[in-house]
Amino acid sequence: MKLTFSVKPLGSLPKSYVRVAFVEEKGVKRLIREQGIETIEIGVGAELSQRTFITLCRSVVATAKQFKAQKIAIEFDAHPWLFKGLKDVSPLRLSELAAENFEMANYEFTKFKTKPKEGWGAVEEILLCGKFDKATEAAARRGQIIGDEVNKTRALANTPGGDMTPRGLANAAKDAVKGLPVAVTILTRKQMEKLGMGALLGVGKGSTHLPTFTIMEYKGGKGAPIVLAGKGITFDSGGLNLKPSSGIYEMHMDMSGAASVIHAVALAARLKVKKNVIGLIPAAENMPGNEAYRPGDILRSMSGKTIEVLNTDAEGRLVLADALTYAKRLKPSVVIDIATLTGAALSALGFYATALMSRDEKLSQTLETLGEESGDYVWPLPLWDEYEASLKGTFADLTNIGNGPGGRTGGAIEGGMFLWQFAQELSCPWAHLDIAPRMTSAPGDELAKGAAGAPVRLLIRYIEQHV
Repeated sequence: MKLTFSVKPLGSLPKSYVRVAFVEEKGVKRLIREQGIETIEIGVGAELSQRTFITLCRSVVATAKQFKAQKIAIEFDAHPWLFKGLKDVSPLRLSELAAENFEMANYEFTKFKTKPKEGWGAVEEILLCGKFDKATEAAARRGQIIGDEVNKTRALANTPGGDMTPRGLANAAKDAVKGLPVAVTILTRKQMEKLGMGALLGVGKGSTHLPTFTIMEYKGGKGAPIVLAGKGITFDSGGLNLKPSSGIYEMHMDMSGAASVIHAVALAARLKVKKNVIGLIPAAENMPGNEAYRPGDILRSMSGKTIEVLNTDAEGRLVLADALTYAKRLKPSVVIDIATLTGAALSALGFYATALMSRDEKLSQTLETLGEESGDYVWPLPLWDEYEASLKGTFADLTNIGNGPGGRTGGAIEGGMFLWQFAQELSCPWAHLDIAPRMTSAPGDELAKGAAGAPVRLLIRYIEQHV
């Protein structure tokens, strides 16, 4: 999509453009033709907040696609009442947000579809009419870059498991940073065995596709690196604890955390952020093959801690455990892991927020604030000591799911608490983001079905602002 800026008033637009106008009548989406001019009217209902501005920008593109308008013109300046609630948001930030969300709304995963004769119906050009200076245009270009990288995250996560193996995910990390100053290292199985990554290797035993461990390193500045670790389960059958039919669909997206890390690192490089960022991608396919790990098996993690497997469908925390231990050798300033870890997070929060867990209050508050600013919203859950007892093993140091009287309750917290057993060995702040609630687009998101691309926007804002 091409964004063009102009001070040209709407009235003199060529007829190939469809005007976009905003009305206060909530829920309205209609196309009006008067005197040869086509206008799409979109109801806002009230003055905007930053949240509703994001949704409105997406709605503009979604509505244009609905009416098959390929070129649209928007004059935000003609609707000053819209922005009464946005006085604290700078024009530059609004320009960036608009471009970012136009791009996100225009995306649709069509890789495996036959292209129709009339094309995909995407918006080809958006003309923003008004008084724009070079700084505003630069902010919009930045927004487009961010939106484009989010869409690449979505495309990667949407790729079916049959086309995205652990090795394929490692290669996708290489492809994502071609031409960028990012070094990519893919560890061999022997290297992982030598490092003692028994948890990651154990999860991958049931698949014919070997696990991989990928390190992406962007050196953009000085100081200790920001380390991001993304769960890369390229397909999660549940292993021998096989998922039911209702829960196995879309499990090719169980590598969404890895996809977000890959493209957050790529985005930091594209934006030339003056920080050091390292992405860690532990990847495996969790399958019930002949060599699959079993309930009751004991895995020795890279940290030396042993883990009794009570459920083979709690595999994401196992691969991340080895990634967190590996992160220690990088001497990081902060570590954030990102994972579609638990269905329990979805039960707790619904579709609209990522679950955040951390023992560092400052880091937690920063991520909450930046989540609100970015549109990748997060909500904190506790990591109290009381949750720790249920993970104490009978025959090993730890169990991979809670074994206490709580049963299935508090599953998201237990997942975070399991990771804390490894993260507490780090000498820096750590946070866990369970993005299971935001794995796919939600009702009202005004995004195409499929992967949502969370939390790339949050991660890049954190990387830029991290001190």
